[in-house]
Amino acid sequence: MAGPSVVALGGGHGLSASLSALRHLTDRLTAVVTVADDGGSSGRLRREFGVLPPGDLRMALSALCDDSEWGRLWRDVLQHRFDSDGPLDYHSTGNLLILTLWELLGDTVSGLDWVARLLGARGRVLPMAAVPLDIEATVVGVDENDPDELTTVRGQVSVATTPGRVVGLRLVPQDPPGCPEAVAAIRDADWVVMGPGSWFTSVLPHLLVPSLAEALQETKARRCVTMNLSTQPGETDGFSAEAHLEVLATYAPELRIDAVLADPATVEDPVSLASLTEGLGGSLLMRQVSLGDGTARHDPLRLAAAYRDLFEAVLGDV
Repeated sequence: MAGPSVVALGGGHGLSASLSALRHLTDRLTAVVTVADDGGSSGRLRREFGVLPPGDLRMALSALCDDSEWGRLWRDVLQHRFDSDGPLDYHSTGNLLILTLWELLGDTVSGLDWVARLLGARGRVLPMAAVPLDIEATVVGVDENDPDELTTVRGQVSVATTPGRVVGLRLVPQDPPGCPEAVAAIRDADWVVMGPGSWFTSVLPHLLVPSLAEALQETKARRCVTMNLSTQPGETDGFSAEAHLEVLATYAPELRIDAVLADPATVEDPVSLASLTEGLGGSLLMRQVSLGDGTARHDPLRLAAAYRDLFEAVLGDV
């Protein structure tokens, strides 16, 4: 397998969904992953060792593992979590393995590449920034007794779970250095895929890293936005598909979007979404990409077929 050079941006379960699909289409696949997680095992390791949070990086690596007995076993090893009354409780083996390689090699990217080799991964996993980040949001309506009050919320977990509506998003530190390998991958790609995923904590943060944002604007790659199958409580309650795109355009007003992929079951007004997509420079592709079992989960093969159609189509005729 060869296929197009594809860079997928995101984090957590959303990025795992796109990677699980894209790995059926190409070996030239790079995941660029958010590094702002401050909860669970990742948050504990980040605070104790001052490293990038490894959890989303681990999930991306697991999604790219080789589909063999070897690959599947090591994927399960990476994803295994300890359950105890001691300090190892809820830590994942993969997080500890990644941390070990970082300490031994003294290099974040090399450590991730070694885990990828162990898994026989179909692709590469890179952090979006060279330093750990915090997400800070301005939220309106946190206090239901004062719905117009603005509140500053800091931390990925807090932003993802806070009530109210996010009206401003920042990274701490501001203007962080991007991972050079991630910047190069975006510039050299044929396609860049943004989403699905938590909009304010997994997708939009990439646009706030200056070198990544510049690469996204200047790359010759075509850019695809994959819409979510549902809104996320605490982040995008009540958001339409159009609202997701409008927010993205707010944070990257000069970014051309060549295609938007959406599941028909999640779009209330296809005409409006198509018009907005055209205004951003792209075309709308509607395909069922969910499992169809009533859950908001992507079917990897349906999503892969949709990406294949998208990559092979002449934009404007999608």
